[in-house]
Amino acid sequence: MDFKDIKELIRVFDKSELNKLRIKEGEFEISMQRGFEGGVTTVAAAPMVQAQSPIQTSTASTSVASTPVNSEDKVSAPSNGITINAPMVGTYYSSPSPDSPAFVGIGDTVRKGQTLCILEAMKIMNEVEAEFDCKIIEILVQNGSPVEYDMPIFVVEKI
Repeated sequence: MDFKDIKELIRVFDKSELNKLRIKEGEFEISMQRGFEGGVTTVAAAPMVQAQSPIQTSTASTSVASTPVNSEDKVSAPSNGITINAPMVGTYYSSPSPDSPAFVGIGDTVRKGQTLCILEAMKIMNEVEAEFDCKIIEILVQNGSPVEYDMPIFVVEKI
């Protein structure tokens, strides 16, 4: 389990109604328990071990509220469109602050390295940057909506 997985697990636990959680996988073990003040306490009991295969974690018992993306948006994506997917779980923000204009809009031409949006995870604002020059064809997520890992956020056309 890598550091990002642990951070996400803590975030999901914090938002859930669970009081205790313990996960043990091989030599890795993590336990979380809510204190009297509602904070999250974490304990890693064994050293981190690099897994040879991807670790599958289930968060079925800690349902994460998510706003479904309009399925028509995904279906109507042009055949020549490429999706830019969320690199992490978090909350999507189209601008740096509520009073600021959006980083990008439909029809905008974006250069490699330009900020497309912000994903907030555990009170940390993470900028998502374009990995190549492209044109924004469609924005699939509404401002303030939660996004899952690898969820399509933008449909773009490479230029």
